[in-house]
Amino acid sequence: MRECLRHEVLTKIFLNSEQVYKFFEYVEMNTFDIASDAFATFKLLGEILLDRANFTIMTRYIANAENLKLMMNLLKDKSRNIQFEAFHVFKVFVANPNKNKPVLDILSKNRDKLIQFLTTFHNDRNEDEQFNDEKAFLLKQIQSL
Repeated sequence: MRECLRHEVLTKIFLNSEQVYKFFEYVEMNTFDIASDAFATFKLLGEILLDRANFTIMTRYIANAENLKLMMNLLKDKSRNIQFEAFHVFKVFVANPNKNKPVLDILSKNRDKLIQFLTTFHNDRNEDEQFNDEKAFLLKQIQSL
């Protein structure tokens, strides 16, 4: 799968398939016990969404409130690596200036909890300037909801 997703045409086919979203349900199952594969999956998802060539796909993905809920749950995953990769996908939802109503409603409803959570999220990464800048940006965006 990883090799296929290195090609734009195959990536579009993959992400436009309704079945792809079931994949994320499988990742959350207890039977999916290979944490490194889950980590790699969410890392790849973040890279795909942040690639400008996939703007249309990214827009579609972040318009789905269920995807936001999934990422918010993954921010609390037992694996810190999965949490970190979920953060990179979550930030795309928050940074989007054109949030649709369902996504905005979820973020607004969880505003105070998100602020409290993000304030202490991965505070041990104090050397990671980019992460800390992104986290500060997200906190500012969420506070302004």
